[in-house]
Amino acid sequence: MDTAVLMEVENLRRASLAALREKYREVFQEATRSRHREHLFRRIAWRLQALAEGDLTERARERASQLARDADLRIVAPRDFFTVEGEPVRTTRGEGRGRPADCRLPLPGTLLTREWKGRTILVEVLPDGFRFENHCYPSLSAVALAVTGTRWNGLAFFGLIGKERKEQHRAEE
Repeated sequence: MDTAVLMEVENLRRASLAALREKYREVFQEATRSRHREHLFRRIAWRLQALAEGDLTERARERASQLARDADLRIVAPRDFFTVEGEPVRTTRGEGRGRPADCRLPLPGTLLTREWKGRTILVEVLPDGFRFENHCYPSLSAVALAVTGTRWNGLAFFGLIGKERKEQHRAEE
């Protein structure tokens, strides 16, 4: 890079915000609304270098223009894009409830046990939750809260993410 440009950039590094805004006006022939020193410094330094060493090639400018025109292309299809005989085709609701089952949880029907303060806690795993003392809970954490009165990670409370369980889970992946 030309030493004159390097010197000018070095002077900009120490310039005040007002001086940077004035230099921006001089270099770009327009005012800036930015009050961010680092942003102004970088824009001005880039422009000075481009003016000294040459700007983008015509080919690069044309490609940038093509990309800008394609920027408004739709990525997600509209809801009713596919029709058969004038009626939109809809998907049917799947078997799942939206989220896949947590691989750390045992299969429905499994009984989880835990000793807590001399009491045996017995929890049944259901397809859509957990049963403890004839009450249904949405998560193991909710069961742990009901048992202890304190917030727990339910998987940790019932020993489903112990050290050996973590190693087994990693081996499966």
